[in-house]
Order: sequence, then C-alpha cells, then structure tokens
Amino acid sequence: MTGRAAPRPILVEGATVLGATEPEALLLAGGRIAARGGDAVAGGGRGARRFRGEGLFMAPGFIDLQLNGAAGHDLSADPGSVWDVAATIAAHGVTAFLPTIVTAPPSVAETAARVLAGGPPPGWRGATPLGLHLEGPFLNPGRSGAHDRAHLRAPDPALAAGWSAATGVRIVTLAPELPGALELVRTLAGRGVVVAAGHSLATAEEAAAGFDAGIRYVTHLFNAMPPLGHRAPGLAGAALSDGRVIVGLIPDGVHVDPLVVDLTWRVAGADRLSIVTDAMAALGMPPGRYPLGGVDVEVGDDGAQLPDGRLAGSVLSLDAGLRNLVAYTGAPAAVAADAVTRVPAALLGERDRGALAVGAVADVVVLDAGLEVVATIARGVAIHGDDDGDGERWA
Repeated sequence: MTGRAAPRPILVEGATVLGATEPEALLLAGGRIAARGGDAVAGGGRGARRFRGEGLFMAPGFIDLQLNGAAGHDLSADPGSVWDVAATIAAHGVTAFLPTIVTAPPSVAETAARVLAGGPPPGWRGATPLGLHLEGPFLNPGRSGAHDRAHLRAPDPALAAGWSAATGVRIVTLAPELPGALELVRTLAGRGVVVAAGHSLATAEEAAAGFDAGIRYVTHLFNAMPPLGHRAPGLAGAALSDGRVIVGLIPDGVHVDPLVVDLTWRVAGADRLSIVTDAMAALGMPPGRYPLGGVDVEVGDDGAQLPDGRLAGSVLSLDAGLRNLVAYTGAPAAVAADAVTRVPAALLGERDRGALAVGAVADVVVLDAGLEVVATIARGVAIHGDDDGDGERWA
C-alpha cells in the first residue's frame, strides 16, 4: 500500500533496539524484515540504501487503535482524507492505525470502507490503515460525550450485518448494557471483529457479562463512563480486574491524571495496556475550531472541548503519548513501547507486526534518546525522515 511496486532494500545499521545493550543491523527487503545482526550486514551490502543509526534506537512501528483525524482532516466528515491523515502521522512514528469513525449516519462508515478498499493514490507514502474502528452508534446516550446523539442507535443486527474483519471493520465500540448488545457482541466477535466497551453506563456486573460475551477491549478507559468507585467499580473497575481485557488509555495529562495513568500501568501491566491518541482534526494544527463528526470542537491550551467543557477527542500524538507514559510511570522505554506496538498488534491478531522479528512486516521507527522520532519506515519504505540520500544519516 505504499504506491511503490518494488522498494529498494534498506539497511539500518548502528542503532540499538530498545531494551538491548549493543547496536545491531536490520535489513528490510520486500516489505519484510529480512535479517538482523551479522546476517543483515552480509545480505544488505549490495543495492541497499543505508541508514546510519549510531546513537539512535530502533523499535517496531507504532500502532494507533483510535484516530479520528489530523492535519485539519476529520475522518468522519471526510473519509476520503484518510490517505492525507496517514501521511501526516508518519512523523509521529505511526506505521499502522485504525481510522476511527464516530457516531454518524451509516453511509459514512460505508464510504470509509470503500475508500480503504480502493487503496491509496499513486506514489503515496504513509502509515497503513489496518481497517476501521467504528466508535458508535450503539452507545449509551447518558455517556455520549462529543458524539451526535441524533445518530445514536440501539444495537441493531441489521445495521451491523456487513461488519466483519473481512470487510475491514476491526473494532466496534458499544455500550454492553444496552438491550441486545450482548447478542451483537457474540455475533461480531464470531466475525473476527474486536468488540470494545465504551461510552457506557455499565455496572461492573453488566461489564462482566459483556466480557463473557466476547468484549476484549475498553475504549479510552475512565472517559465516557462512570468514575471508578470503591463501592461501585463500574466498567473501569471490571476491566482492570479482568485479565482477558486490554484497556485503551489517552495519556495526555488531560483525559486521565498522570497519577491514574501510573495506577493503571501498575494494575494492567505491560500486557494489557494500549495507549491511543483519540486525536482529532486539530492534531498538528494551531488552536481554533475543528470538526469531530457532526460537532464543532474548540481547541486551545486546555485541550479539545465542547462548549459545555466536555472533552472531545485530543491533540495528542502517539510518540508524545509514549513519552508521557514513560514519564508518568517510570517504566523503561522498551517496556512502555509495548503499549504502542506489541499490545495493539496482539489485540488485532496482527501476528507479523509489533516486533522486530525476521519475517515480520518491515515497520520500524528510529528514535533518539528522548524518544523523539528521527525516521519512520512502513512496509520497507521510508515514510518520514527520508532525505533521498542527501543527508548525513542516509546513504
């Protein structure tokens, strides 16, 4: 999906894999990781572009499970802008993501699916859309947040009849306490869709019933749900206590207090926490008013908000989210990075992503010691930090 039929092999040498102690080489060829270490050097000397990574670090490409838009583009208002959004987020180390469609008329999701199926324009380079995250319309009106209540629906098997992993729907967020929700959870899970709980008023018991039915993810934990209470743990408490469930978190310091991010990390651990951006069209843009689905959102120094003060998406980038996670928890960078690599890949069943293993998709991000992105490579093609060989790093 890069627009290049046969990308030239890339040899990354001199960089250190996050968590390792010694530099090594990585050979990327044919869209895959072809070799590591001495084998990479032996096999990559001929015809490969070289990236000199001395003093830098390598990690698997980042995966964002919830992205509403960026660079002024709202994916629900304009699904056709997905390729522009995908090109923009490469600067943040994102090599794969789920374009997220918030509650909207059914035609919006249908259009988004057609756009993805049609593929990118010629010559395009950017992060790979892995399918759609449909956040709604089966949400609880009592926790609708920025979603347009006019388009909310009770769980409807007919409306969801075409939703499956095979048709490009990867995650569906719904409220498990709604009538008919559990039956729909079972149906969607049987079609390979990851069902998430979110925008919900579920009690702990209702949440547990959803997990038993097949829910395996919670969308932006603590947001758009009742707060965790010591007598009423609700969806948040049920999710944290259930080892089957991965929780999504927005670590921007606005949606969740840093102390609670740390507590969540301690409870969920490296295997059950995925961080997401929930970023909207304002990502990478100056303060102002931006669309999110059918509503306008004011974006300023205090984040993205509706006129009544409710939060509405974020302007967090995924690399900043990783840096925040490290800062808030004190976790080693290599362990924290699982929240944007290994964990989201495992949730989606993407077995050839999320690790720098030979044979995996050649999605790699190169970082400096402060976890700032230096270069991003997706499917073996440089999509950020590529200077066509004229700079000091590329040859």
